[in-house]
Amino acid sequence: MSLTAIGLVIVATISIGLFGLRISRTTSDFYVASRAVTPRWNASAISGEYLSAASFLGIAGLALVNGADMLWFSVGYTVGYLMLLVLIAAPLRRSGAYTLPDFAEARFESTVVRRICSGLVVGIGTLYLLPQLRGAGLTVETVTGAPPEVGAAVVAVIVVINVAAGGMRSITFVQAFQYWLKLTALAAPIFIILISWRSMDHPVGVLDSLQGAGSEWAQPLSRADGRDHPLYATYSLLLALCFGTMGLPHVLVRFYTNPDGRAARRTTVVVLALLGTFYLFPPLYAVLGRSFAPELIAGAADTVVLELPGRIFPGTAGDLLGALVAAGAFAAFLSTSSGLTVAIAGVIDQDLLRSRLHRLTGGDYLAVNSFRIAALLAIAVPYLAWNLTGSLSLADTVGLAFAVAASTFCPLLVLGIWWRRMSTVGAAAGLVVGGVAAIAAVLVNVIGPPAGGWAGALVGQPAAWTMPLAFLTVIVVSKLTPDKIPAGTARSMVRLHTPEAVDVDRGFSRP
Repeated sequence: MSLTAIGLVIVATISIGLFGLRISRTTSDFYVASRAVTPRWNASAISGEYLSAASFLGIAGLALVNGADMLWFSVGYTVGYLMLLVLIAAPLRRSGAYTLPDFAEARFESTVVRRICSGLVVGIGTLYLLPQLRGAGLTVETVTGAPPEVGAAVVAVIVVINVAAGGMRSITFVQAFQYWLKLTALAAPIFIILISWRSMDHPVGVLDSLQGAGSEWAQPLSRADGRDHPLYATYSLLLALCFGTMGLPHVLVRFYTNPDGRAARRTTVVVLALLGTFYLFPPLYAVLGRSFAPELIAGAADTVVLELPGRIFPGTAGDLLGALVAAGAFAAFLSTSSGLTVAIAGVIDQDLLRSRLHRLTGGDYLAVNSFRIAALLAIAVPYLAWNLTGSLSLADTVGLAFAVAASTFCPLLVLGIWWRRMSTVGAAAGLVVGGVAAIAAVLVNVIGPPAGGWAGALVGQPAAWTMPLAFLTVIVVSKLTPDKIPAGTARSMVRLHTPEAVDVDRGFSRP
């Protein structure tokens, strides 16, 4: 039954994606949906791509093992959009860029800064794709017993079909549909469990078990991650989640699809409401898991959302609810993977493929075709490397991607938008220093982190030191190189901060 539900999600996703093929014709359609997505549609699509494997499966798994401490993930994921709303949403849309490297080149008038940004977009996007593929493999393995590689391959193929078919315009419809599917899949089983208890149709007092598990769940069972400094780890995680959101390439690219800066702000407000609603439910699965599936704590905590309906409702009812949850989980992997693939493909197309195709064909090629080739490359590399995440949980892997984003693009965007004395050399230095420090921590986590102590804490949650290091580097280097402030800084600031009602040239030269 769960396999059938996953199949229906796949069919619906491909059908909606192919519909996008009928209305996607221009390069602008593929990159930014012709900047014509309304706030409500865009908010649903953003929420759909943002709620990844870590949100659907990982948070419940972490909370099951470590208790209420892990609720900071839900808080941080949501607050990140508040920071984005306050600091960069409207100016970023006013920049007129198509991708984050576009913005960097326009603001700092430097191809070097652009290339560094392009490399970081591909790196962060790839790191974020790994847990999506791992989650897909985990879901298919739990539902069917098939090897995890099968689930990862299915997601990769579907994503390539959708992205290549209609680009951003197509993915917008797909992701909006998938948000509401994910919310329904997560919320419906919980409501049915509570209704069943109230009607006394279920032999187990579910809510009594929920209340009984509450005091135990509020305390972590163990520090499975080996960190000896939980207070530091919590604050570092919050920094990564709150400020890393604005550095995620698949999040930023969606803000370029708004008609104007006002629409970008309205979109973000609606996103906050949609995310807040969704994150009410994963903790309930963790609490119930303590009573009905305690053995999952030992090594399969990420499957608690998938396993719980069948544990509470044996038989047909459990199978139906389990199928709904499996469908929602698969939608989570597809929507986030699609958004990441669009963002990575845009950068690969503009900075790697297009110039080479131009030389090879003498300009006789379609830009849309180069985007489709880039989409294939954008998902193929993460698929080949998806098993390198090792024993890291889904949410932990995503948390590291946030740490890298917070240590690189957050300083670039915040200071680039609000500080006119930021120099080109300062921008490049901040990206390199923050990126090297955060990526080194990620590599150590993948290879084998220290067992404990401060070394384990600093590597396990690096944002608390890598992000300030990046900000400090930008400020110090910019102060030392005032002659490297871009000549067009004043004009860029006017474009970023002037409301759309005022007639300002917002043209952007790149297609």
